[in-house]
Amino acid sequence: MNYILFDGPVRDALLPFTFTRPVADIRIGILTIREKWEKYLGYTTTTITEEYLSEKFPMVEMDLNILINASFTPNSKLVELIQALKENEVIIYGEDVVAFYSKGAQEDIDFSEFKQITYEGDVLRIENTWDIFSKNGAAIQADFDLITAGRESQPISETNRLINGDNIFLEEGASVEFSILNATDGPIYLGKNSQVWEGAMIRGAFALCEHATVKMGGKMYGATTVGPYSKVCGEVSNSVIFGYSSKGHEGYLGNAVLGEWCNIGADSNNSNLKNNYAKVRIWNYATEGFDQTGLQFCGLMMGDHSKTAINTMFNTGTVIGVNCNIYVPGFPRNFVPSFSWGGATGFSSYLPRKAFDVAKVMMARRGVEFNEIEAKILEHVFELTKKWRNY
Repeated sequence: MNYILFDGPVRDALLPFTFTRPVADIRIGILTIREKWEKYLGYTTTTITEEYLSEKFPMVEMDLNILINASFTPNSKLVELIQALKENEVIIYGEDVVAFYSKGAQEDIDFSEFKQITYEGDVLRIENTWDIFSKNGAAIQADFDLITAGRESQPISETNRLINGDNIFLEEGASVEFSILNATDGPIYLGKNSQVWEGAMIRGAFALCEHATVKMGGKMYGATTVGPYSKVCGEVSNSVIFGYSSKGHEGYLGNAVLGEWCNIGADSNNSNLKNNYAKVRIWNYATEGFDQTGLQFCGLMMGDHSKTAINTMFNTGTVIGVNCNIYVPGFPRNFVPSFSWGGATGFSSYLPRKAFDVAKVMMARRGVEFNEIEAKILEHVFELTKKWRNY
């Protein structure tokens, strides 16, 4: 069977992260949504997404296809229903399409002609940017159970202090020394060739993905994910870092999401709680306004390739777009459009040519090439986001 993941109606509400990736490639828990589906299904998947992303994330269509809404994450019951789908059948959750079986081209599908199957079980779905961190604890537990089932952890060095050690799992090549790991409130997962340096304190649920690093003295609170090849230190609480990003120094990151290729300067901090304890409103690209999250704790949302200088400060519920460079003292406004350069005293446009020079150097440091495909995507994002830049 050919499985295709499609963005669905929530894509715009997941910007700025979906400016540079399909919904399926958002990381929550240990794995991306795509990786979760592929593990459950036992098949690789392709993607229906925005045209400007399709060269990097192509779609393969065959005579027989099952299409899955990528905002839904898999579980055993849902996957069983999907695998049992027959031609012209659709699975519905509430008013939304979860998956459907179709032959050939997907244009002009009329679901009124499909047999509808209602799914009423539990499901973890990502509909807003803040869902990525607020639902991360449940996602880590689900991924931990999936990945570690029937397997044994690599040995854990006796230099460490473990609490609920049966809930801690190290992949091959993972190392941790002279640290405190407390898995009472959730599992702790250390991915392949990841490193926890001396003096770290980690509370579950926590996921350190492959080749990622917690530096000396890092304080990691659940429910936090540090994506592949990322580096963290200081205080990190209930945050998701997609991958290849660095928060390598002291400072606080809480109730936050960072995309790929971000860098947080030393002693930078975000607020995650308003002084009046009110529920947090945050910029929503779908409505082009500040929407109520319903959360009392909500910190920083930062798109791919954005950077901060040392001592940068962010207000509660701040959204930073793609390829921003924040570097002057004070608090920048709580919505900074993509390709912005500056801070509290004002912004100018961060031209792609300059941004690409930085991206090439940063990516080369991790052995990844900044190629023409990446450049085309970011150039398109620059054009898409002009309407929000008044400079």
